[in-house]
Amino acid sequence: MNRVRYRVRPAGPLNGTAVVQGAKNAALPMIGAALLARHGQTVLRNVPAITDVQRAVDLARLLGAHVEYHPADRLLVIDATEITSSRLPADLTRLFRGSVLFLAPVLHRRGEVIFEGAGGCALGTRGLDFHYRGLARLGAHIEEQGSTINIKAGNLRGTDLYLDTPSHTGTENLIMAAALTPGRTVIENAALEPEVLDVVAMLTAMGAQIRGAGTGRIVVTGVAELNAVEYTIMPDRMDAGVLAIAAAITGGRVNLVGGAVLDHFGVAAHKLHQMGVELDAAGAVTNVTRPGHLHPINVITDTHPGLATDLQPPLMALATQAPGTSYFRERIHDARYALAGELSKLGADLTVEGEKAVVHGGKPLRGTEVVAQDLRTGIGLVLAGLVADGETAIGNGAMIDRGHADLASRFTALGADITRDET
Repeated sequence: MNRVRYRVRPAGPLNGTAVVQGAKNAALPMIGAALLARHGQTVLRNVPAITDVQRAVDLARLLGAHVEYHPADRLLVIDATEITSSRLPADLTRLFRGSVLFLAPVLHRRGEVIFEGAGGCALGTRGLDFHYRGLARLGAHIEEQGSTINIKAGNLRGTDLYLDTPSHTGTENLIMAAALTPGRTVIENAALEPEVLDVVAMLTAMGAQIRGAGTGRIVVTGVAELNAVEYTIMPDRMDAGVLAIAAAITGGRVNLVGGAVLDHFGVAAHKLHQMGVELDAAGAVTNVTRPGHLHPINVITDTHPGLATDLQPPLMALATQAPGTSYFRERIHDARYALAGELSKLGADLTVEGEKAVVHGGKPLRGTEVVAQDLRTGIGLVLAGLVADGETAIGNGAMIDRGHADLASRFTALGADITRDET
């Protein structure tokens, strides 16, 4: 596997226009959902050109689907008429956590799915048991052999389901499973993320009967078949948030183009306002400026509509530049503070104790060698590198590529000094 390194040097305020990519957390379940259509071609538009999407494409092809992927055009065409394999092999599934979203589609198409484990970012105890328990409640038979899970369809029937936590991947998997399962399925404590609603909209266009998306209680009435459709993926609020924070940390002015992203920011928009960042929407364009000094902040992550855990590391990077003390509490992932140790290498003054972190901001950062231990840590380091004296060299940069398309070129177009090296 090639090694990727990002090199970032300060270049002053970022200014200009940036296009927000399509949502990673909508694209991956939609690729899985496309496998539910037994006939025709599903066309997905605004597909982000990120490595997680490429891995999902590789997995769909391995299962037998015919896939045409045009990254430059952000276009994906999937013909799932032939699904010839039931196995989700470890050499692919352990590269990206979104592979779990293929469980329900393959189970319906093949009557069995053999899952060899999910990968992605190492974020502590992100168990997948609620996926399996939900499928078992629908009537699937589950056998565990070491790290391999064998799931057989059995006699699937609609039932009442409950998620202990409102996981968006768990919600999406169970909706896909229920869409072609006879009878009525009720999913309680369902996730409320905008990406879940986008996936539901696509499935509804395919012919699924789904009510209650966005309420926490989703009712799915199974149908006999789903149809291939053409669908445009919503903009990525995490990508938009990173671009907004890049403008804020450098004191620049950036126009975000790509739909009503401000509507999806939720609590993050309020937190940016509290820090002194102005966000003004005009149709499909959101203008981001930071006219004055940054202010410290209190951050508590939570499931939607709370503050997205994926934006916590970028906000932590921003907090290093806000004079005063900022407080963070991470309630979603118990290993989400990997960025703290890397920021310390840059000279940031912060401490972590359990789910809490304290950042004493306003102190200069100095570029050095750091490591992107996961996707969000990587992008947090890019943001810090924009204002750190000297060069910030970010190893394991492939993690960044998992979630952000053409990052170096998009940031360079705004005036950043950033390069991506691959060896």
